[in-house]
Amino acid sequence: MPSATTLLPPDRPWADDTLLADRAEFVRTEAIRLIELAKVGHYSSVFSAAEIFAALYYGVMRTDASRPDWPDRDRFLMGKGHAAVGLFPILADLGYFSQEVLDSYTRLGSPLGDHPDMTKVPGIDFSSGSIGHALSNGLGMALGGRLSARDFSVFVMLGDGEMQEGQVWEAALAGAHHRLGRLVAIVDRNGFQLDGSVDDVIGIEPLGDKWRAFGWEVHEVDGHDAVAVRDLLLLLAERPAEAAPSCVIARTMKGKGVAYMEEEPGWHLGYLVPADADAAIAEIRGARS
Repeated sequence: MPSATTLLPPDRPWADDTLLADRAEFVRTEAIRLIELAKVGHYSSVFSAAEIFAALYYGVMRTDASRPDWPDRDRFLMGKGHAAVGLFPILADLGYFSQEVLDSYTRLGSPLGDHPDMTKVPGIDFSSGSIGHALSNGLGMALGGRLSARDFSVFVMLGDGEMQEGQVWEAALAGAHHRLGRLVAIVDRNGFQLDGSVDDVIGIEPLGDKWRAFGWEVHEVDGHDAVAVRDLLLLLAERPAEAAPSCVIARTMKGKGVAYMEEEPGWHLGYLVPADADAAIAEIRGARS
């Protein structure tokens, strides 16, 4: 396994293709385990983002678990904070906190709740949950890095339903105006939000053209190809600091890995009884066997 301090390749030989797939599977199975403790949780929102989480934390971002406040670390913010149950296992795996803390998820007195709290959880850079604010905060961090002459990247994951929030587009305007080349927005384009199909609630296409019109460089990627996600984000992290900011539209499937969740948007929030949880874990693991 990796050491606590992470560096960009080629100083990172452990960030190979097999590990990325393994860690995406780990995100899904650990999310199921932790949601069993809480008795309710956001399975399908985590599953659509599993490869993105794996690519960022095991293949792209410069972090140091022994120094969570390291000023030169790369930052990660989640607009879709309800997917935190998929991020917490990674932070424990990298050494930000112990397995015992992870196992206390949502229990009385635990720092780990349904949404991430930066005041309680080492490794969390933004307390998210109220949709629409993450890109604005990421913009501020990127500007702060420029003003302090620090060379870090800021990655912001946004849900596609979050594209319906006006504040996202205010931040998009400002990011392009300030030429924040180290700011990367990642849209988890899984097609669904709490109330159903994103495009039935409020259509957001042509999404790439919209971001381009706001002055961003736009890329599309298969969000379940962890290697492709890693390789693209590594390229974007090396762009000039005063280039246009980047938007990555990651084409994903909500509930990816469990067939009936892929077909039923109601699994945005739910609960699997132990027997069904075991079957879901077996299906996820069987997909890689």
